[in-house]
Amino acid sequence: MMIPPIHRCRDIERKPEYLQPDQCVPPPSRGSSGTMWFIRDGCGIACAVVTWFLVLYADFVVILVMLLPSRDYIYSVINAIVFNTLAFLALASHMRAMVTDPGAVPKGNATKEFIESLQLKPGQVVYKCPKCCSIKPDRAHHCSVCKRCIRKMDHHCPWVNNCVGENNQKYFVLFTMYIALISLHALIMVGFHFLYCFEEDWTKCSSFSPPTTVILLILLCFEALLFLIFTSVMFGTQVHSICTDETGIEQLKKEERRWAKKTKWMNMKAVFGHPFSIVWLSPFATPDQGKADPYQYVV
Repeated sequence: MMIPPIHRCRDIERKPEYLQPDQCVPPPSRGSSGTMWFIRDGCGIACAVVTWFLVLYADFVVILVMLLPSRDYIYSVINAIVFNTLAFLALASHMRAMVTDPGAVPKGNATKEFIESLQLKPGQVVYKCPKCCSIKPDRAHHCSVCKRCIRKMDHHCPWVNNCVGENNQKYFVLFTMYIALISLHALIMVGFHFLYCFEEDWTKCSSFSPPTTVILLILLCFEALLFLIFTSVMFGTQVHSICTDETGIEQLKKEERRWAKKTKWMNMKAVFGHPFSIVWLSPFATPDQGKADPYQYVV
């Protein structure tokens, strides 16, 4: 039987002088940090732009190629409203996931004054990150892209150009769900439109030429199928992670559970807010996670 390592690959210090607080620059005051959270990463920005482009391309094909030429007015209106509503919610969720602070620990807070304010007792342990010079709360991990320690970090997602953590996991889950829904909706409409064009004259079932129409529909079909599979898997893994209260990094590293076990329903409410309502599906509602102390530094 193997005994799990005590240090768990993190710097564990018991006394303030061992943390080298003199090498840390004090974090900026909260009053001077009122700027919007945004990660300046070239790859992440490019992925975010591509995400918006693909959603807008899908909307272009759905509206101009499939719905406007349709003779069934009710069919076109209903599908246009449903698709555009889901697309709007997907992009809104993407934006919230991208510009919301995922739970960054104040950078450089491993100062002598802060360590002394914790009033450590004999046997108590705190964690210091040597990369961003901060005292880590429990379950926080350092992100090499964000260059910060993130509370309950699940992973860094280039598609939203941000970490998925304690404060923005809801928006990431909604983003994957709405992308999966519009992908499924687009696939169904492409199938119906192909059947319609096969039965009718190809010159009448679209405002574009038949070759252009076929190319646009095939590209949309490929895009929708790819993202339906990808986002469905991501949505499922995120819901499973929330229900088990174990982040992706914790599962990958097989970290020992040191936190209280809660029911699946309580874990869902901790991420989406409570009580349960339609607000859970809104990217504009900030969840009230009800945490008494988000900075659980001392173990």
